[in-house]
Amino acid sequence: MNYKTLSTPALLSCVITLLCSYEEPKEKKGSKKDKDIQTFDVIIVPGVPFQDPAVKFVLKSRILWAKYLYDAGKTKNIIFSGSSVYTPYVEADIMKIYADSLGIPSGNVYRETQAEHSTENIYYSVMMARKLGFTNIAVATDKYQAIFLNMYLKKNFPEVSVIPIDYRKIDVFGDNWPEIDETPAYVENFVSLLDRENKATRFKGSMGKNIKFVQNDSTYENTQTPFQSGLVRMVKPVMSTSPFLSVIYNKATK
Repeated sequence: MNYKTLSTPALLSCVITLLCSYEEPKEKKGSKKDKDIQTFDVIIVPGVPFQDPAVKFVLKSRILWAKYLYDAGKTKNIIFSGSSVYTPYVEADIMKIYADSLGIPSGNVYRETQAEHSTENIYYSVMMARKLGFTNIAVATDKYQAIFLNMYLKKNFPEVSVIPIDYRKIDVFGDNWPEIDETPAYVENFVSLLDRENKATRFKGSMGKNIKFVQNDSTYENTQTPFQSGLVRMVKPVMSTSPFLSVIYNKATK
């Protein structure tokens, strides 16, 4: 979701071209690859800015990949994730509008509208998935973003799988892309993230440091070093016994 902070449109175009032209090595008949992807309770699809020419291809490919996985029975549900970040359209809402137009049952599609960075797409969507009772979770996105998110997932959500887009299975350049009414996703008095956060804050957000942690979620402890995590587990029970110490603890662990 945060391509603008990571690459220029020209670099992104080169990366996309490279990924689309890449052919994976042929595998022997009967291999694990031939058995295709396992079935998940839900897939998380991170958003990209709507009406941004630099990432139009990315938006289309992620939605078509989600549709392919649903139609193929590889996922029972979809969570589209993304707030209004660089353009005045809520990314999750835009993707759901497209999904509805493409015939994905609305009852199996959910919207997470808080995330403003890729790591937040994952965190808030996993929290939503857990609340909905889903346990077998995967992230469905392009290989470029999958590489970026891999370390974050391994550290914080090792149980979450990644399903990179297989461009051979979707028709990104076809003419079957629907026209939509985007007005329900439009945000009045919109202010871009570029005007709300400086580069340092945006970088922290990309690294997952701006996440507002859900109450009673232990993921925060997983984002620390082993020493920090152990210290938090030891100090937390003591701090919670005193209102004064609790204030200090909450300030120190923000």
